[in-house]
Amino acid sequence: MMKIIKTSEEIQEYLAGLKKRGSGSNEQIEQTVRDILADVAERGDAAVKEYTAKFDCENPVCYRVSEEMISDALTEADPRFVDAMLNSVENITKFHQKQKQNGYMVTDERGCILGQRVRGLDRVGLYVPGGTAALFSSVLMNAIPAKIAGVGEIVMVTPPQKDGTANKDILVAASLCGVDKIFLCGGAQAVAALAYGTDEIPKVSKIVGPGNIFVATAKKQLYGTVDIDMIAGPSEVLVLADGEANPVYAAADLMSQAEHDRLAGCVLVTTSEQLANEVIKEIERQSAYLSRKEIIDEALDKHGAIIICRDMDSACHIANEISPEHLEVLVKNPLEYIGRLENCGSLFLGEYAPEPLGDYYAGPNHVLPTSGTARFFSPLSVDSFIKKSSYIYYTRDALYSAKDDVMLMADREQLTAHANAVGVRFGEGKDSLKNL
Repeated sequence: MMKIIKTSEEIQEYLAGLKKRGSGSNEQIEQTVRDILADVAERGDAAVKEYTAKFDCENPVCYRVSEEMISDALTEADPRFVDAMLNSVENITKFHQKQKQNGYMVTDERGCILGQRVRGLDRVGLYVPGGTAALFSSVLMNAIPAKIAGVGEIVMVTPPQKDGTANKDILVAASLCGVDKIFLCGGAQAVAALAYGTDEIPKVSKIVGPGNIFVATAKKQLYGTVDIDMIAGPSEVLVLADGEANPVYAAADLMSQAEHDRLAGCVLVTTSEQLANEVIKEIERQSAYLSRKEIIDEALDKHGAIIICRDMDSACHIANEISPEHLEVLVKNPLEYIGRLENCGSLFLGEYAPEPLGDYYAGPNHVLPTSGTARFFSPLSVDSFIKKSSYIYYTRDALYSAKDDVMLMADREQLTAHANAVGVRFGEGKDSLKNL
């Protein structure tokens, strides 16, 4: 059960443990992943299929999912589920459309032209887990901003189910979001295939999407060969509550995050010890009928805590120090706290904005920085799927007016070839190239 902590020493000890949670490096896993990556790089699809048979399913119904299978999944889906997903797609699209950037060009009276181009990546790989919790919502949160950014092609990989088929909810999401190609494979081998390219799976420029420790390790090892979204740690939520908060809601919201992972970090920061005790009672009551009770109990017992603060200023300070992935604000006037809470992946304001609303539906992205990295990282967005390049055009007269400054700075850095590249255009090169 969640422990209640009050003293500054206890708080600092807890925060230190929270930061270490899930941060350890397992050399055996690291080496296993290195071997898989090397094997896929050498043998391509044959290696991927062998690992799929070993780890996921001996006889998948296919390697590449056909258009017919995707269409059938959409046709056979529960209409109410499809409607719910379409509403979610609409909300996510509206929110991310606001993030789209345009290039620009500036000119001056000398005839100089400076500008920046903004364009989508050529091809992106999307990893979608297909195990006990098949995260079709990950398809929505990754594919939609990629499409808005102008990504040329989205290639999705997802492990086959034990019966060899693809998860149909994932196929429905992929269909609604315009995913271009889908392959039934998972694990480090699927990440390697996307990074290196095989005869059948195209090479991508960036890999996004959550996965288990082998997937996360593969992404980390391949960063530089391809770009990745982030190195995500275990999920986490911090609930900031005053004495008027509803303990039923606070308990439910803490458990909604705890069910993700036994390593999930769940923290209640409050000024009310009475609320703390009521939340503990509510967790005991509500968890009894939840399907992932065992995971919830372990996460809350090992990594959960209730921190009692003397006032809301202290509570906000602790929240900013933790920099959680999800930060819920269950207080009387939640909008007043927007400017006081600087470090979080996503902010949920008021008792009617629970964290699952952000996971599935509201519109902001649910791919968020974890493990305190919200201090300097941002959520996944349209920006995650673009690249920028600048361009410069100078006339001869414009370069002449700038040459003395440029050559002086180049000489001060002892980069004489830099100075020469400018001076040679005006007969002032380092090798007395006066006649050029």
